[in-house]
Amino acid sequence: MVLLMPKDLTRAARWFHALSDATRLQIIERLSDGEQCVCDLTDMLATPQPLLSFHLKTLKDAGMLTDRREGRWVYYSLRPQAIEELERFIGSLKPRGRGLRVSLKRCE
Repeated sequence: MVLLMPKDLTRAARWFHALSDATRLQIIERLSDGEQCVCDLTDMLATPQPLLSFHLKTLKDAGMLTDRREGRWVYYSLRPQAIEELERFIGSLKPRGRGLRVSLKRCE
């Protein structure tokens, strides 16, 4: 049985918040093909640049993206470690027993 520490739950909450928006999910999908310039993401997603920047910051603050500057452009990519951690977290949520477990404790 894997017990999750509070810091793990806090990190998971940040991930799920970051992934709770359709535009941010589209960004994740686009970046799964590799690094993208913010200008290309703006065109692909038909999203105004200030709004796209907000979404990218949310994903970056959640630890899901990395960025690098090249001249005046910023390039974003997925942070593979974050995706692996998310996969492990979700995997830890699988039911550990078979069938429904009935609690013998009575609520009062």
